Amino acid sequence: MTGTPTIAVDVVVSGRVQGVSFRAYAEAEARRLRVTGWIRNEPDGSVAGHFEGPQPDVDALVAWCHQGSPYATVRRVASSPAPVAGHHRFEVRY
Repeated sequence: MTGTPTIAVDVVVSGRVQGVSFRAYAEAEARRLRVTGWIRNEPDGSVAGHFEGPQPDVDALVAWCHQGSPYATVRRVASSPAPVAGHHRFEVRY
């Protein structure tokens, strides 16, 4: 990652994304891509996340969100640029 600018995006994934291991699979994919940040369930049934890393890796994680975990049914993925917070790892938040 040295020499490559870090970007950040906030993501909201809607559909059948809670109770289907979406966060656990997203965490595994983020770690594979070396993307930092977090992901959590929201009260409205969506999943929200903050992803940081080189643009190609962050873009790949956002693209993964369109498919999600094997049992997820993703209806919508909304992403927007966000300030870089300097996360050092990726975590599931509760």
